[in-house]
Amino acid sequence: MPQDQTEPQDPQQEYAQPDAEGEQIPHPGRTGEMGDEPDHGEQSYRGSGRLEGKKAVITGGDSGIGRAVAIAFAREGADVLIAYLPDEEQDAQTTLRHVQEAGRKGVAVPVDLREEEACQQVVDRAVEEFGRIDVLVNNAAYQMAQPGGIADITTEQFDRVLKTNLYAMFWLCKKAVPHMQPGASIINTSSIQAYQPSPPLLDYATTKAGIVNFTKGLGQMLAEKGIRVNSVAPGPIWTPLIPATLPEEQVGSFGEDTPLGRAGQPAELAPAFVFFASQESSYITAEVLGVTGGSPIS
Repeated sequence: MPQDQTEPQDPQQEYAQPDAEGEQIPHPGRTGEMGDEPDHGEQSYRGSGRLEGKKAVITGGDSGIGRAVAIAFAREGADVLIAYLPDEEQDAQTTLRHVQEAGRKGVAVPVDLREEEACQQVVDRAVEEFGRIDVLVNNAAYQMAQPGGIADITTEQFDRVLKTNLYAMFWLCKKAVPHMQPGASIINTSSIQAYQPSPPLLDYATTKAGIVNFTKGLGQMLAEKGIRVNSVAPGPIWTPLIPATLPEEQVGSFGEDTPLGRAGQPAELAPAFVFFASQESSYITAEVLGVTGGSPIS
């Protein structure tokens, strides 16, 4: 749990390093299966009306970073639609409950975003429920570490990583833009892997670099429409994806090699997404904000 958020804290001590020595859970990874569950801001995030009345779509909104962003957006005044894999229904309903407890409308759409029609379904449902889209957060991602290197990355895995991380983002942006007005915002989740690729995550890191480039290009393209496009680049963040996709020997020390000496929590990323979704960042587009515990992204 975080310390008192009203007083300055040593960022090294804000959270304890996750107690996860040897922890492994089945993919896709569910929050309740984790021995040391992440903090999504359930107790700590306090809204101040920065997104009042906005309509947001968040992919991968069932757990991890997506859940933290959904909680923050709702407490800032936004109605929220989350898209998630059907296997993650329980986590999705927990996220939805937090949105509704904040007094906002919550919509849950179970889909596999590797299919273009599924992306169309998400946009159609958002327009049906909200009438428009003010914020699109492309956060859904797939990774699976392969310590043996490129020889162990199958074509099936490579295809799944690219379809989930790149194709879905492209399809969702293309289909959402006609329903976005000047002042709207697209936020893509990239990664420190775009700048410092880990060899066992070669395919994943490749897609994250693509997201950075896509963000910079689309941000310039949509500037004339008054739609901003930015990216948040997380470092090592403690989510169900970690014990579900990394080798057992890496999970216990996950994040310890950052300058701050620990893994980050989803709650520590949410403010960056709120910033890009709000008018506070009105003169920022085609930019990447690193939330990495001090590891450089340049």
